[in-house]
Amino acid sequence: MSAFMTLGLPVIRPEIYLAVASLFLLLYGAYKAPKANVTLVLVSALMLALTGYLAYDGGAAPQVIFSGMFVSNAFTLFVKILIIAAAILALMLASGWLSAGEGRPFEYCVLLMLATLGMMLMVSSGTLLALYMSIELMSLALYVLAAFDRDDKKSAEAGLKYFVLGSLASGMILFGASLVYGFAGTISFDGLALLFSQSVEISRAVIVGLIFVMVGFCFKISAAPFHMWAPDVYEGAPTPVTAFFATAPKVAAFALFARILYEPFAELHLQWQQVVIAASLLSMAVGALAAIVQSNIKRLLAYSSIGHVGFLLLGIASFSPLGVQAMLVYLTLYVFMSAGMFGCVLMAGREQIKDFAGLAKTNPLLAAAISVFMFAMAGIPPMSGFFGKMLVLLAAVDAGLVWLAVAAVIASVVGAYYYIRIVKVMYFDEPAEWPMAKTSPLVVAATVICTVVTLGFFLLPSPLMVAASAAAKLVVR
Repeated sequence: MSAFMTLGLPVIRPEIYLAVASLFLLLYGAYKAPKANVTLVLVSALMLALTGYLAYDGGAAPQVIFSGMFVSNAFTLFVKILIIAAAILALMLASGWLSAGEGRPFEYCVLLMLATLGMMLMVSSGTLLALYMSIELMSLALYVLAAFDRDDKKSAEAGLKYFVLGSLASGMILFGASLVYGFAGTISFDGLALLFSQSVEISRAVIVGLIFVMVGFCFKISAAPFHMWAPDVYEGAPTPVTAFFATAPKVAAFALFARILYEPFAELHLQWQQVVIAASLLSMAVGALAAIVQSNIKRLLAYSSIGHVGFLLLGIASFSPLGVQAMLVYLTLYVFMSAGMFGCVLMAGREQIKDFAGLAKTNPLLAAAISVFMFAMAGIPPMSGFFGKMLVLLAAVDAGLVWLAVAAVIASVVGAYYYIRIVKVMYFDEPAEWPMAKTSPLVVAATVICTVVTLGFFLLPSPLMVAASAAAKLVVR
């Protein structure tokens, strides 16, 4: 028992459990070849919920194990709980799709759980090497999920594009990390922070390495101008997979991105802040303008996510605890907005925006739910999206980035057009002849949960705000 404690294994207990559970599910599926049913999804969701409980039960006290390679604190706990919640929602949204025989259920569940494991390890990475290995664990599972529907050419194309560009991004991160190690002599976050705080002059090669790492992360979060894979992957991948892509991986990537910039490279904030501001501005512009001409709802949501990435980068660019807090709150609310909207798309059984015409007359409850998510994404009060955008704007103004906050408001106003256009199509156009899809009860339950959170956040914002504030204080040095 003492050796167990010495190794620090209790700290990494949730990750160990999730790894063992994933392998157990893989062996069970290979041996029994279970048919697609809701029970398998529920068992997988229960495994993820138990992982979240183990993470929460471990506490938020800062702990560092494995020679600094694994870090656990209130920030990592907050993000891990959010990642697990997003993964459970994605599993619930996939229940109907899997039960209809569209995929291999246990393989899907195993891949999703392994991707979640990679994300949890990403968030707790304490060295550049641990960072890269955990990103690869997540990415390899996501590549397969993107091309999960092998009989669909669009899904195969989405998987190939995501694999090629994702591999390029991973290579950039690895090359940048190699440059940093070559000229700094350490890959530890704490070691780099100490070195840069004591150095009078920092090598330009280190800054070049940091830029390569940042570019790689911009690919991962689909920030402009490195967003080109997102619309095709969102459209081509099966809708439940797209729902997963739009939520959990973004949470993990943003959390790790913030940790890298705020912890080891905090002393270089004058250099990296310019890159983040440029990516934020471009993402908001691309998200606002490119979505206007889209006719496919999944492509529209892809460009919408790029716009939201711009707002999230606004929080990171603020370089303050308030900015990190705003980013965490925004991420949490975005998970429920995005998952809920994809749940609505699944229930509608249609992807072309014109096919949503007159939905308010044929299915008023579904149209109302879509309206809630559209208004939330547009940032219209009292929906949760308004508070997320308001927080990042306040953080930007507090950091002196008033002009960037003004640009964000303009982008938000422009983006509101294509959100409201969908509401107009549902409520004012003539109903389209289109049969509704058969809906799984779990899909309905996930969508209802997301609707309640999105619509009722303003009634009880304190728990999330307090938790995000406590987490943010551990990132900003």
